[in-house]
Amino acid sequence: MMRSINPATGEEIKSYPEMNTEEINSILINADKSFESWKETSFAFRAEKMKAAGSVLRKRREELSRLMTIEMGKPILQSRSEIDKCALACDYYAENSEKYLSDENVVTEAGNSFITFKPLGVILAIMPWNFPFWQVFRFAAPNLMAGNAGVLKHSSNVTGCGLAIENVFREAGFPENLFRTLIVPSSKVNEIISHYKIKAVTLTGSVPAGKAVALAAGSVLKKTVLELGGSDPYIILEDADLEQAAELCVSSRLINGGQSCIAAKRFIIVEQVYDKFEKLFKDKMSSRIMGDPMKEETNVGPQARADLRDELHSQVLRSVECGARVLLGGKIPNLIGAYYPPTVLSNVLPDSPAYKEELFGPVAALIKAKNEDDAVRIANDSDFGLGAAVFTKNIERGEKIAREKLNAGNCFVNDFVKSDPRLPFGGVKDSGYGRELSIFGIREFVNIKTVYRK
Repeated sequence: MMRSINPATGEEIKSYPEMNTEEINSILINADKSFESWKETSFAFRAEKMKAAGSVLRKRREELSRLMTIEMGKPILQSRSEIDKCALACDYYAENSEKYLSDENVVTEAGNSFITFKPLGVILAIMPWNFPFWQVFRFAAPNLMAGNAGVLKHSSNVTGCGLAIENVFREAGFPENLFRTLIVPSSKVNEIISHYKIKAVTLTGSVPAGKAVALAAGSVLKKTVLELGGSDPYIILEDADLEQAAELCVSSRLINGGQSCIAAKRFIIVEQVYDKFEKLFKDKMSSRIMGDPMKEETNVGPQARADLRDELHSQVLRSVECGARVLLGGKIPNLIGAYYPPTVLSNVLPDSPAYKEELFGPVAALIKAKNEDDAVRIANDSDFGLGAAVFTKNIERGEKIAREKLNAGNCFVNDFVKSDPRLPFGGVKDSGYGRELSIFGIREFVNIKTVYRK
């Protein structure tokens, strides 16, 4: 059985029977049958359905938001924003997919030569619990608009969200089997990847999970897109607006309870302004409200699972053993639920977990740098390369650092890193490869075909 546990109370929400091999096989075969007819539909027809999916999300916003909060602990205001963002992605791809996938003429010696973009078939999405709707829709919206079919293997603790997404597409008028949710444990993933109806795989998750999926997919020559972990560095330069920077840095560190691949994690401050920024940052972190995620005033809900909370606390304790100082938080509260308080660590050294590892929770690592060059060196001294940000009043200086010096897939100036349907999203190094969103996302899982005639 797949069990969904409310992380705020520890109570079981619902149990779901796991699908057996026969059920999985039937779903994949039927998804492929739906694909064969779906790929022949026009972009206008697909866009009508995708717009309808956005409308369903808006109509059911409160219900779906509450489900998300109950299953994984996200504060209710953030859950509502997530549903809104999913609806925006539906609209964006409904309006832009035909343009992104139109034939492109290329001048050669041929009588006619052009590039055309054709769907591949059934795409497997292996998705995490931290953004249980957004992670799925940023895969599903472009891929269904491209003419593909999709099957979802969601995290077991958000099975209800996975089934709700399937229902959204069905209510919007998509073919019944074009998008399906598989209720299966991770142990079944390799079997599904190797199934002859699966044509490609996308995963958002941990580095070990990404390596395992890449290995399994590579062994059967199926393309993958991987969005893995991050340890995003935020550089605070001596000429930054420190009040604004501290506010944005705290917001980024605590969004979704700190459980985001692109949440700010390492704060690298040049020594000239370190003390002042540290005080501002600590004060703002301490002002955030931790509590019942169903209450609108709550900024930080529980961690998604108790085991994840405990692993985060272990990272904090090991960082302290390596020399870090706890300025705020750092203790598991005496509360029912998987809560962990906003925590600030200073004097974080290169050999500590807070420096080297991804802290997937509301724990901030403050690191002092000598100057800009030293700050950039520290920022890039990581196995990860998903997001990064720099704060400075000199816009040209900030853009140069973002463009030329930071080794990450998403580099922001004077703002926190975020995903946007209009911009490509993905990482380098251990943060994965491939891109989601924008024109690049919709072209990941199509056959980019050359047509040439004399």
